[in-house]
Amino acid sequence: MTNCEIIRAFEAGEVADSAFHHAEHVRLAFAYLSEFPPLEALQRFTTALKRFAETRGQSTLYHATITHAYFFLIRERMARDPADWDEFASRNADLLRWKDGVLSRYYSEAALQSDFARSVFVFPDRIC
Repeated sequence: MTNCEIIRAFEAGEVADSAFHHAEHVRLAFAYLSEFPPLEALQRFTTALKRFAETRGQSTLYHATITHAYFFLIRERMARDPADWDEFASRNADLLRWKDGVLSRYYSEAALQSDFARSVFVFPDRIC
């Protein structure tokens, strides 16, 4: 699927819960970042994620800090090393891993588990 097709399908609610895990979040962020300027991409991405969760009765699933942190890590990697999705995914496998993923370098578990971090982006509490 093209970036536009991925975005359209997600925004239309055509993506099943069972087919939307961490790697698919990363793929969707990559699609938005490929099609829109970063701040517009972030707005559209977060709006779509919140709507996805809300329509499934799980609005508490949205996590602002995790979403924003991954989003801008993806953006930085795209800017440093432009590539199509397949190349990007193979070069950035750490972004696709959820358990013990890249955010564990920047955030303590306590910080990410806080209600505040869930509702508002917070800066990393670990120094690399």
